[in-house]
Amino acid sequence: MGVIKIPATIKDVAKYAGLSIATVSKYINGGNVLEENRKKIEEAIRVLDFRVNELARGLKTNRTMTVGVLIPSLESIFFTSIISKIENILLQHGYSTIVCNYRENSTLEKIKLEFLVNKMVDGIIMVPHGGDISHIQEVRNKDIPVLLIDRMLKGVDCDVVMSDNLNAAYSAVEQLIMRGHRRIGIIGGPKNVYTTQERIKGYIRVYEDYAVDIDESLIKYGGYDIESGYRILEEFMEMANPPTSIFVTNYEMTLGAIMAINKNNIIMPDQVSLIGFDNIQLAKIVKPSLSIVVQPMDEIGETAARILLNRLNGDYGSFPSIHRLKTEILIRDSVKTLAH
Repeated sequence: MGVIKIPATIKDVAKYAGLSIATVSKYINGGNVLEENRKKIEEAIRVLDFRVNELARGLKTNRTMTVGVLIPSLESIFFTSIISKIENILLQHGYSTIVCNYRENSTLEKIKLEFLVNKMVDGIIMVPHGGDISHIQEVRNKDIPVLLIDRMLKGVDCDVVMSDNLNAAYSAVEQLIMRGHRRIGIIGGPKNVYTTQERIKGYIRVYEDYAVDIDESLIKYGGYDIESGYRILEEFMEMANPPTSIFVTNYEMTLGAIMAINKNNIIMPDQVSLIGFDNIQLAKIVKPSLSIVVQPMDEIGETAARILLNRLNGDYGSFPSIHRLKTEILIRDSVKTLAH
């Protein structure tokens, strides 16, 4: 018969490290300890193969050391890049994450949010679908911190971290106008989504600031997916008077637009100039090199994780905070300057 190994306890770790149980407990529960003590504790944990009993700790501290993350799509590079950053930072502070996807479906969003609450997560980071906010308000009423990324909601007290979508669109369209373009098509996302509304506002504001008449037929709405980017680019190019340039406001739709350009042998930028969204790798692969708006994905993830950790530690300074982070625009060979 094999020897049954008795799991190491926090008392064993304290004894091995030559520290008090209180110091070890503080470290395990995410508190700050002296650097030399941290090294001693980590060595003791490794040598003794100490495992935290999360269930017992959760019952005692009312904490599970888990954070729920709720996003509209696991296929979106934008969202998964942000989540990857969030996960890394939370892990460094002893938190695990449960990631859920609601497929841009508001009913599923409510079901998944309830699932996370039932899992007794300590906090939630989510990209809200928009519209009804009652289910999010219910979570807030339970004193669970909720942080929103990418999309704002009115009427609910949550911290928000997002790109400055209005100015991102403004800058992109302004670059086209400054290069002589007046018929600029925009491929927006779903009408009810906050980011779509902000990006369309930016587009409209440039036209107003430069005293150029807007042709409503050049504003089209897609579904933040490849298919709608493909379809709408074709619709634009089939117009009797097609746009000289197109601004695509999301990565997946940019991919679809590029596919449509390739499929229809459209010569870029001679037949149409294009500014896409979000993926620097794609911009380098496409010929001619693609002009893009770049969102600060790492910074969004870092800021969101930092704020949520503050809330989990009881720090509610500047609550609710709204962080609009600056985007960058890279103009490359896909944009042509027109003769005036």
